[in-house]
Amino acid sequence: MKQEVIAEKDYGIAEMLKALGVKDVNKGASTGTKWLDTKGEIIESYASADGALIGKIQQATKDDYETIIKTAEEAFKTWRMIPAPKRGEVVRQIGDQLRKYKEPLGKLVSYEMGKIYQEGLGEVQEMIDICDFAVGLSRQLNGFTMHSERPKHRMYDQYHPLGIVGIISAFNFPVAVWSWNAMLAMVCGDVVVWKPSSKVMLCAIAVHNIIADVLKNNHVPEGVVNLVAGGSKYVGDNFLADKRVPLISATGSTRIGKRVGAIVGERLGRSLLELGGNNAIIITEHADLDMALRAVLFGAVGTAGQRCTSTRRLIIHESVYEIFKTKLLNAYKHIHIGHPLDSKTLVGPLIDKDAVKIFTDAIERVKKENGKIIYGGEILNSEGYESGCYVRPAIAEVKGNLQIVCDETFAPLLYLMKYKTIDEAIALHNDVPQGLSSSIFSRNMLETEKFLSHEGSDCGIANVNIGTSGAEIGGAFGGEKESGGGRESGSDAWKVYMRRQTNTINFGTELPLAQGIKFDVE
Repeated sequence: MKQEVIAEKDYGIAEMLKALGVKDVNKGASTGTKWLDTKGEIIESYASADGALIGKIQQATKDDYETIIKTAEEAFKTWRMIPAPKRGEVVRQIGDQLRKYKEPLGKLVSYEMGKIYQEGLGEVQEMIDICDFAVGLSRQLNGFTMHSERPKHRMYDQYHPLGIVGIISAFNFPVAVWSWNAMLAMVCGDVVVWKPSSKVMLCAIAVHNIIADVLKNNHVPEGVVNLVAGGSKYVGDNFLADKRVPLISATGSTRIGKRVGAIVGERLGRSLLELGGNNAIIITEHADLDMALRAVLFGAVGTAGQRCTSTRRLIIHESVYEIFKTKLLNAYKHIHIGHPLDSKTLVGPLIDKDAVKIFTDAIERVKKENGKIIYGGEILNSEGYESGCYVRPAIAEVKGNLQIVCDETFAPLLYLMKYKTIDEAIALHNDVPQGLSSSIFSRNMLETEKFLSHEGSDCGIANVNIGTSGAEIGGAFGGEKESGGGRESGSDAWKVYMRRQTNTINFGTELPLAQGIKFDVE
C-alpha cells in the first residue's frame, strides 16, 4: 500500500532531500542553471523500500524538449571552441562538488532505486572517478601522424567535437551512467541532453541541482548540460529520430536497445548501446573456492540482481560442484534482506512490483523447463517488507542453457550447471545471446589463458579470479552480441563522442597524386 508521507524510521530522508534541493514538486527540465516551467503530467516517485512518496516531478513536454535542443545547439557553437583543458577544469570542479554531496546523493540513489547504501555511495564514487579520468583526458585527445607516400606532404588525423549527445539512462544506475557519458562528452567539446528513467527522476534532478553552481561560477553557456525528465509520451521516438542529435547513448534492456538502434540507424545516426547481460562465472577444479564464493555472492545478489553485470550463471567443474553448492547455499541463508538504508542489509528490494512479477514468472518457467529451484524464490511480505518489492534470492540447478537461462531475468536468480572439460565450460559460457561480462576462477594458467584467448570468452569484459560485477572506470565498459557492442567510460571510449578527420598538407610546389597516378593536361 502506497504511503503519502515518508515513513518515520526515515534514516534522515527529509534532511537528505533538503540538502539536495529536492522539493515536493520538481520541474522536469533544465538547461544547466535554469529550470524550465514544465507543464507535463505529474509523475510520483515512490521508494520501493517502504512504499513512501519521495517527491513529484512535473514532466518535460515536447515543447520543453524543443526548447532544450535549440538551446543545446547554440551552446555547442561556443563550448566546442573553449580549449579542452579549460573544459576539463569545469569537469574537475563538478567532481569536487560531487565529493561534497556524496553522502546525501548516495542516500537518494539508495532510497529511490532500492540498492543498499554502500552501493549508492559507490555509484556516486564512480561519478567522482570518471570526473578525475576526464580531467586527465582533456589534455590527451590525441590523434596520429602518418608518413605520406607523396613528397613534401604531411598526414595526420584529429578529432573534433560531435555535437549534441543524447543520454538515456536506466533505473539501476540512476546517476553513474550519466556521468560516464556526460563527463567524457563535455571534455570532448560536446553538449549533453539527459533523459533519465522515469522510475528514478529525482536522482537526476538532484544531480542538476548539485552541479548548477559550478556551471554558473564558470560561466558555462546555458545548454551545455541539459536534463529532460519526461516519459516516452513526451520524450521518446522523437528524441531517437532527431537528426540534430548525432549520438544517442542508451543503457537498458536488449529490447529497448533494438528499438533505439533501429530508429537511430534509420537516420544514419550513431548509437552507443550498453544493454543486457547473461553473465557467467566458470569455477574450475583449480579454483580458490572461498574467493569464488565472495565474488559470486556480490555478483548474484548485489543490487538485488539488477545490474547488467550481475552474475546469472555458474558453470562449475563436476569435481567441486557439490562442495561449492553447499558453501553457496549456506552463504545465501545468512544474507540479510531489508531496508536499503539499514547498515545490516546486503539485499534491498526490487525496483517495483513489475520486477517482482518478472522474477516469479521466471521461477515458474524454470520449473516448467525441468530446472530445480534449490533455494529461495519467495515474495517476502512480513513486517518490514510491506512495499511488496522484496524477494528471497533464488538458486536453480539446470542442465545446460535452457531457454529461460538464455533469456536474461533482471532479478536475483542464479543458475548452477556442471561441466567436465574446459572446452565444454567455454562452450556453455558462450552459448547465450548476450555477451557483456564474464569470469573464470582458476589457478591454472592454461585454463585462464584459454579463457582470455580468441577461442575463449566472447564477452566485452573477461575477468580472471574476480567476479562479473564492479568494473573500474579506467577500462572501456560494454559487451558484444545482444549486449549492444557499445563502449563507455575508460580506455579510448572517448572517441565515440567525436568525429574523426584525416588531414593532408602539401608544403611543396608540385601536386603529385597518390598511387602514382598521372593526370596531366597538355
